Amino acid sequence: MLTLLLAPFRVLINFTFGAVVTAIIGALIIIIGLPKLLLPIPALQRGLSTLANALFRVWGYAMSMMFRLTQPMHWHIHGDAELHRDRWYMILCNHRSWVDILVLMHLASRNMPMPRFFLKQQLFWVPIIGLGCWTLDMPFMKRYSRAQIARKPHLKGKDIATTRKKCDKFRHIPTTVINFCEGTRFTPEKHQQKRSPFRHLLPPKAGGTAFTLQTMGKQFDAILDITIIYPSRKRPAVWLLLSGQLRDIYVNVETLPMREDLIGDYFNDEAFKERFQRWLNQRWQRKDEVIDKLIARADNPPQQ
Repeated sequence: MLTLLLAPFRVLINFTFGAVVTAIIGALIIIIGLPKLLLPIPALQRGLSTLANALFRVWGYAMSMMFRLTQPMHWHIHGDAELHRDRWYMILCNHRSWVDILVLMHLASRNMPMPRFFLKQQLFWVPIIGLGCWTLDMPFMKRYSRAQIARKPHLKGKDIATTRKKCDKFRHIPTTVINFCEGTRFTPEKHQQKRSPFRHLLPPKAGGTAFTLQTMGKQFDAILDITIIYPSRKRPAVWLLLSGQLRDIYVNVETLPMREDLIGDYFNDEAFKERFQRWLNQRWQRKDEVIDKLIARADNPPQQ
């Protein structure tokens, strides 16, 4: 019935639904976070983290509902499907739109652990967001520059050790860590400005991915190389979603084994840095080819 409404009414319904659900579940997660912050008892904190994670999954289900609330939605998911909620993954994903996050939430609500992001330490002090993310055990990172380490040599390796200690809690809660390696959403203007060697992608930034693997690599069961495209390239996907015009989403999932040679000191080992950049660029070349295939499928859908 809602699919028959005019676009402005669809926008109002979708936006209101997303905002209300996010506000309610966000408030509940923050309420859980207060005793967790005030009572540093490990067993209690693990129990509260599990409860917060369950609420986070409810939010994921709700965001998944937005894809079909005011529109007939068709998912085209290709590639590997043998994923499990009780394992640990790292995602390498291209970044086309803010809708990408909701797409990953949809995938996670089906058969993956709920995703986490590595956040800058300054975000902890952002009202509501900081405490909510802390309650969900999203690690806040503090990076030290080479200049800082040169002035204070005892800081060398401290950022890795501190972040790894914060990630120890993930041993108790299966987790998916998301890396948007391009660092920003793709646009034709950014593509030209950065002189990208790829047809459909911005150059990947290897530092954050390498840092994640250095910190948590031994916990991951696999790396998930996920590629997302939206058939319409004329209007922003977020507008198409809100206005009930996003009919198809194409996703490719490729599972990569976790390898020891992907774990190293990216910021202080030049040989490892060069190898890791080469590996990530090869993955991005592969992803470029996958996008070509997904675009071909979107432009030539099978006849019903």
